[in-house]
Formats: sequence, structure tokens, C-alpha cells
Amino acid sequence: MSVQDPTLAGVQARLAAGATPADEISAACARLAGYRDPALLLHAGAGATMAAQAGSGPLAGVALVVKDNIDVAGMPTTAGCPSFSYAPGADAPVVARLRAAGAVPVAKANLDQFATGLVGTRSAHGIPRNPFDPTRIPGGSSSGSAMAVAAGLVSVALGTDTAGSGRVPAAFGNIVGFKPTRGLVSTRGVVPAVRSLDCVSVFAHTVADAWTVLTHAAGFDAEDPFSRRAVDADLPDGRLRIGIPPPAVLEADLAPHLLAGWRAAAAALVALGHALVVIDLDPFLAAAGLLYQGPWVAERTAAVGDYLATASDGDPVVAAIVRGGRAYDAVAAYRGSYQLARLRRLADAQWEGMDVLLLPTVREHPTLAEVAADPLGVNARLGRYTNFANLLDTCAVAVPAALAALPAGVTVFAPAWHDAALYRLGVRLQERLALPLGATAWPAPTAPPLPPSSLVTVAVFGAHLRGQPLNPRLVAFGGRFL
Repeated sequence: MSVQDPTLAGVQARLAAGATPADEISAACARLAGYRDPALLLHAGAGATMAAQAGSGPLAGVALVVKDNIDVAGMPTTAGCPSFSYAPGADAPVVARLRAAGAVPVAKANLDQFATGLVGTRSAHGIPRNPFDPTRIPGGSSSGSAMAVAAGLVSVALGTDTAGSGRVPAAFGNIVGFKPTRGLVSTRGVVPAVRSLDCVSVFAHTVADAWTVLTHAAGFDAEDPFSRRAVDADLPDGRLRIGIPPPAVLEADLAPHLLAGWRAAAAALVALGHALVVIDLDPFLAAAGLLYQGPWVAERTAAVGDYLATASDGDPVVAAIVRGGRAYDAVAAYRGSYQLARLRRLADAQWEGMDVLLLPTVREHPTLAEVAADPLGVNARLGRYTNFANLLDTCAVAVPAALAALPAGVTVFAPAWHDAALYRLGVRLQERLALPLGATAWPAPTAPPLPPSSLVTVAVFGAHLRGQPLNPRLVAFGGRFL
């Protein structure tokens, strides 16, 4: 294994030692090309072509993987649905801003189709492999972006986060996922999921790296009706009040390794001088339930419902969810908005007693087989501690908290526009926990895939099919779907 530093500081150090930005981009392209997971990327630029785009700026030498519902000029956008594919005429503003800062978008990553899901298994292109355990899900919907960082292939990647898609796969990959305040980063040029709630998020190995990318990505976009002008907000100096649910609730709800991670993060924050305060989580959980059991599902129908009604390659679970939005009429939408307004007021009362909220990112790490057996139930359980964030207008950063056989992560939330303060707290928390980066830090390049002439064509059945529990074993041996 290489000992190269996969963080942005590592990129800067190599540039200072004589490497060129083109060298860094070429190396990233080689890692992506040599990684034996055909479901990870949906489009990758040729190394020489990408290296030729390397330029100057604060992000010079940074290779960027982009979720394939975000437009990148010169690469198709499919949103995980091949028949939906189109060629964007320009970068999405978030990509354009990062390109102007020196980053090079080198690949488009797989995702849950139309960004509908937290599992990472709802794509016509296969399931990205979880580098910790190929029998377990990568998490979604930003599965490919997150796993590209988790596997040590790139330093940073862009995802989107409507229900938790920028945080759940971060928890399953031992990486950071930063979900900014809604409207801080433009969502123009992003295939919408729930347009009024969508956020572009950042995956990285460190909170500091995620924040660096966000500072270059953020900015008011007058052409995006959901863009918002940033507001200055900060947390109190010194000791913070860290809101937590009653510990007994988490003890009864979490898988053991996830409970251990949450306890480690809570202890680390106390060691940093902060105080834990027990709050009533019920308003947050009730708001979370509205996202898929309320009229906001109809926004997904408004976005892609007409297309999925006739598409031949729509994921059946995604299509069913989107079709369900037609059950909500204008009366239901207003009633839902009234219910959310009441829950916001109740949540505001809890914020009066805390400065930030600390929660486990997820309550379990399901297997591929468990998701196949109960796709909707597993997805709903994964959103328990994530779905409320955009409905209640918070920012959030998911941070690795423990690492044994599987990673365990936590998320720290703050009210809207406290992104910078959350970054500072997240940096100190990550430094205190001092975990290894990703799954393998920065791996040595693997051998390129075997040429087609040397492959053996095999027909498989049952549990070896894509999406089934034994398929990752075939992929691990270099198998690819024909």
C-alpha cells in the first residue's frame, strides 16, 4: 500500500515537492481505471485528456468525482437511468466554480436512480462495492461518489443530499459528508429529486477538506430560484451545549458498533470541554417521517414522474415511490405544510436548550440481501436520523466516529447558516477521534482490467445476480456484467 496522503494537504505537499497538477490528475485517473468495480463510475474521462485540463488555482491538482445527477460539460448526465441520458451544454454552476478554482472533474459516479434512496442499490448500472464488506450496501443515493472517496481513489467528490444521501454513505465508508444549508450551493444543473429541499454535498477524507471545497462551491446564484444569500451566524464561544437523545433510546435502537461510535463521539466532545444535554427528539423524528410519508413525495413526481411513467429502464422501487406522489393533492400539500410548521416550532423550542445536535448517522448497516428482501423498510429505517435536516433547515456534517470491522459515524447538526461554525467543531471532533482515513488510505494502483479476449463468459443465477448477496464475490474476482 502506498503511504501517500489522500487529503488536499497531501496534494499540496506533492505539488510543493515538484509534482505538477497534471501528474496528480493522471494518478487519480489511473486509480479510478484500475479499481475493479464496474458499478462505481458511469463515465470516466481519459487520463491524458483530463490531465490536459489541469490548471492553476487553490484546488490545482484536485481530481473531482461528480454524482451523475449533476451536469458536467463533456460528460453525459443519466441520473442512474440510461434512457434519460443527455449531453449538458455547460457545467452546473457548482462544477464551474470548482473548475475555476483549479479542480478537474474526471468522472461521473453511480447513484440511486433519480437520487431516490438511501441504500445505493437502485441503479440500472449495478451496485457500487462497499470496500469494508462487499456483502453490505454502500449507502445512497450518492453511492458512487462516496465509495470513490472511501476506497482512496480521489480526495473529494460531489454528491447530493435531500434525505441524507450526503451523510448515509459517508457513515458506511468511514469518510466525511458535509451537507450545507439549503441554498448555500446552487442546485441549478442538478436533476431534481425534491427541488425545494435538494442540496449539493461534499465527500472528503477530512472535515477541513470538505469545507475547503464548499467554500469554493458556494455562492448566490440569481438564476437558481432556490439559491439563498448567506447569513452570518456563529455558535457561542467556549463551551457548547451538545443536544443528545435520551441514551436509553439509542441503546435500544442502534446496532452495537454504531452505538459504540456514538458514545465515542459524545465522549470526545465532552473531552473538548462541551456539555451533553438531553433533548426531546420527537419533533425531529416526526418531521423526518414527512419526507416519504407526506406530500413532499409529490415533488419527486413533479420532477421525473412523467418520464418514469413510460421509461423502460426505470428502477421498479424508484418508479413506485415516484408514482406514489400522485396520491397527494393540493389539500394534502397544505395540510402537510401546516404540520411541518408546527413541528418546526417544536424543534425551535429544543434548539433553545442546545447549540448543536449529535446523532448517530444511521441505526444499522444492512446487507444487500436485507435490502433486496425489504427495500422500502430498510430505506425508511436508514432515514430515521437524517430525513429531517432539510425540512427543518439545518446544516450537518457526518464524521467517522469508530472503526472496527465496519465503520460507525455520527452527524452533528446546527441551525441554518452555522456551516462555518459546524466546520470548526467538526475539525476538532475528527482530530480528537483520530481515526484512519477511509478504507485503505491511498492504495497503490491495481492492475488494469483484463482485456475482453482473456475473459471467460459465465452465466449466473440466483444469489450471484446483480443486487444479490453473492454478486460482490464475482465482482471482487474482476467479474463485470456483460
